[in-house]
Amino acid sequence: MSIHCLIVDDNPAFLEAARAFLERDGLTVSGLATNGAEAVQQADALRPDVILVDITLGQESGLDLARRLAEDGVGERATVILISTRSEEEVAELAAESPAAGYLPKAELSADAIRRLADGRADEGASGRPET
Repeated sequence: MSIHCLIVDDNPAFLEAARAFLERDGLTVSGLATNGAEAVQQADALRPDVILVDITLGQESGLDLARRLAEDGVGERATVILISTRSEEEVAELAAESPAAGYLPKAELSADAIRRLADGRADEGASGRPET
């Protein structure tokens, strides 16, 4: 079963590169969004399994978007995963306080990492690693 994914990032070049990479890696990228409004609209229309949200969306906050998706009920049917170029240490506390299932540095983005977070979101901490 293929995972359907929505990628939210304000960098169009990253969106296209991530789409190509993740599709080659076995995921189905159903949509791309560059801001929160587009993300909410596409999440409702496409009903993806996973939503990858950049922590910094230009003038917007990806953390606020993750909260909005959770409040709208999207988080109950889709796994929200935060992404960023920042290190895990820089965002660990923020990610832990968000309703997202976890955090993936963009450099570590892969279908396997996304599947691990999507499959184990109830058992894992913000980093995507099992809690000890």
